[in-house]
Amino acid sequence: MSATIRATASTLLFATIMLPTVARADDLPTRVGACSEATISFIGGRLEGDNDFDSGTAVRFDNGGVQISYDREEGVVNSRVGDPVRICLASIPEGCPPGDERGRVYVTTNLRTGSSWEMPDSSHMCGGA
Repeated sequence: MSATIRATASTLLFATIMLPTVARADDLPTRVGACSEATISFIGGRLEGDNDFDSGTAVRFDNGGVQISYDREEGVVNSRVGDPVRICLASIPEGCPPGDERGRVYVTTNLRTGSSWEMPDSSHMCGGA
């Protein structure tokens, strides 16, 4: 019986050492110049069903962040779901209607590839369509 307990403890210790640590995603930054870290959870075209990025590019993160572009963003296209990223808030639009927070621009760096891209969090700026 003690051999089974040792084997189980040894297996658990091995699994603990060998498995990568999964970090919790940081909240999106709220101050210009501030950054947070997250993981890519989705990469696709701006419009649903666009697998060739003809309509633009969309990327989502496990912290709820989103970036959207009408262009094909190669840094995003060359990324993979699960890649770790650093997201930095580059700008916040001014003069927006109350409650309309669209149009924040983020610079994101893929920590695996080193590629960076700058994209807003919406297809439209605040006050737009």
